[in-house]
Amino acid sequence: MRQGDQAIDATVGNGHDTLFLAEKVGPSGRVFGFDIQAEAIGATQARLDASSLADRVILFQACHSTLSDCFEGEIRAAMFNLGYLPGGDKTLVTRTATTLTAVAAALSRLMPGGLLTVMVYPGHPGGDDEAEQVESWAAGLDSENFAVEIHRWKGRTATPPRLIAIERRAPV
Repeated sequence: MRQGDQAIDATVGNGHDTLFLAEKVGPSGRVFGFDIQAEAIGATQARLDASSLADRVILFQACHSTLSDCFEGEIRAAMFNLGYLPGGDKTLVTRTATTLTAVAAALSRLMPGGLLTVMVYPGHPGGDDEAEQVESWAAGLDSENFAVEIHRWKGRTATPPRLIAIERRAPV
């Protein structure tokens, strides 16, 4: 990431990734953060305020599937942490259909050399299907234009998380 870039935190949660991205884009950059839960938006806003970085971030209390309607231009990075809000209501989870819409929309805005990451957490209701579908979608991307890496942690839990990283290749 470079100063002045735009980035997406598609699931702001408690704001850790949003803060990381805000630090990276610098004062002239923008981070667009999305979450459907008011609790997540509030926690993220408080974290940003405490770090004096709130002016770099625009938060939307909205589903990540709407991200393409909320801003213009290319992005250098997008981060997704799927599942539920840590410390929140575990019945409110990301859904496969809206997640696939959101990752495709984010990928369409990703500039050459940009990176999209998706942390998937199987094991909760719907999480296994979401993880499999997102992994299958990523694995099916055109290898001439995208480099895809899928990392699975072993031995941590019965249903370990997976990190899917997608880089848009620069034109040759």
